[in-house]
Amino acid sequence: MARSWESLKKLGGFLCAIALTQFATNTCAKAADTVVVRFGLFTESISLAELQKAAKTGELPRSLQPYFKGLSKEQRQFFLEALKMNLPLKVTTVNGLVNTQIGTSILNDLATALAREDKAGVQALRAGLVLGSTAPEGLSILSFIAAYPSKRLEIDVPRAFKVAGSLNTAFWRTQQFMLAIAPQLDLLTPQPRTPQVAFPSDPSQRGTAQVEILKLDLNDQKRNRKIPVDVYWSTAATPDKPVIVFSHGFGSIRTDLYYLAEHLASHGYVVAALEHPGSNATNVDSAKEGKNRIVKPEEFLLRPQDISFVLDELEKLNQTANNPLAGKLATQNAMVVGYSYGGGTALAIAGAELQLERLKQRCKKNLAILSLGEGMQCIAQELPENSYQLRDNRIKGAIALNPTTSLIFGETGLTKVQVPTLVLASSADKTTPALTEQIIGFDKIPSPKWLVGVVGGTHLSVKDPSTTQDQIGKPNTPISGGEVVNGQAADVRKLVKALTLSFAAQLTPEAKNYAVFLTSDYVNFTSTPAFPFRLITEIPPNAMAVVREFVEK
Repeated sequence: MARSWESLKKLGGFLCAIALTQFATNTCAKAADTVVVRFGLFTESISLAELQKAAKTGELPRSLQPYFKGLSKEQRQFFLEALKMNLPLKVTTVNGLVNTQIGTSILNDLATALAREDKAGVQALRAGLVLGSTAPEGLSILSFIAAYPSKRLEIDVPRAFKVAGSLNTAFWRTQQFMLAIAPQLDLLTPQPRTPQVAFPSDPSQRGTAQVEILKLDLNDQKRNRKIPVDVYWSTAATPDKPVIVFSHGFGSIRTDLYYLAEHLASHGYVVAALEHPGSNATNVDSAKEGKNRIVKPEEFLLRPQDISFVLDELEKLNQTANNPLAGKLATQNAMVVGYSYGGGTALAIAGAELQLERLKQRCKKNLAILSLGEGMQCIAQELPENSYQLRDNRIKGAIALNPTTSLIFGETGLTKVQVPTLVLASSADKTTPALTEQIIGFDKIPSPKWLVGVVGGTHLSVKDPSTTQDQIGKPNTPISGGEVVNGQAADVRKLVKALTLSFAAQLTPEAKNYAVFLTSDYVNFTSTPAFPFRLITEIPPNAMAVVREFVEK
């Protein structure tokens, strides 16, 4: 979910860190200057000044070292990194986030690590977060401690690690699933295999056409939505190739798949990369300033409608004399490519029905264990109806890269997809974990369909390098960080280019020439030691048995 709901990502990671530095005592008017760390019957006091020194030096306070010997190296490192973490969010933004329905639910879960006699853990957490965000350096663990409304703070370390360990259970479950399924997928021998057939060309290579970009500023007056669109095209464009619409991830921009748009346009396709005004980077930046909600529940409905509106406007261009795109736009034979939140958007406009009854029940409690993708879907609980159908019959094919599907489509919503669909899943994706967000949902989608697995890939691996530079130096937490991006993910982007071009070609007279690239033989052949790639069109019964085993845990 891209540069992706960055503020929620950061706050999620911060709250996770607080689970490891959470402290409780009697409510009092003074802020904390002493922390009491509890390990069972043993306690140890440490001053705020010592913690501040630890943050600067990267060394555990001497008084705590005997107790931390029982923790793993990773846990000790996480504790130190948590002390350094800070969020440059305005106090109005933090106040808004912790007072939302979802924010309150998460605070309730985290407050279970507190041992307060007055049972005011949630109120104390909220006060510490809001007041701590007024510090010059922004909200941090240390500014939170300094602002926490108590003189002494007490942390039950085993309980705190238990809370932190429960965060993002879908991701950890996916990792366990991958270990269990590895022998069936031949992941222990990831070297490229000798292909059974000769491949006639390399679909990952750029086409010969010179690409141009037409920038449009569209205005849907009926819905009060201003939608900027970049249209990638070339003189090789013809009406026998589908128009391809891109839907970006949450908090991102329309260039998050720039390399893919350029690639497709060089082969004669017209690509319309739009920006959703209620869930793009501009909207998130505005939310950080406290000017608006980070996302409204209506956005789940408005995004597919944005795509339909863009197709309407492109058809007008198609019929406009002297326009360079006149007569070249097959808007009645369109295809959609969506990434992350946009992947869910792509599936919705392809026919998947939003089914919210189960979501509204699930999102009432225990939200701290959810992945960011699951938490994002929980925003839809505020929608008034329990089902929505947003299908646009002009969409004839859909690609969903790392999509969100686990809650928003209910039990049977994905069975209503009516077009060929390709889903990509990355095994190390923390934001939209593969098992819950892609694998389970894929089994419900009608054929023809393809599931592509990128073993070792992360949530941002498919994104254009221009949009992932901010990942350098990010702390690796249970919720975010550890992204494989930029040059490290070049092989992933190469595969995405090849598969998307071949998928789009299935809607053209060239379908047979590209069908060979939508096979397990080709995908296995493109595997690298860093990224074993796999493709299936159905999940085998023995594999589904493993899936169900992990889902039921």
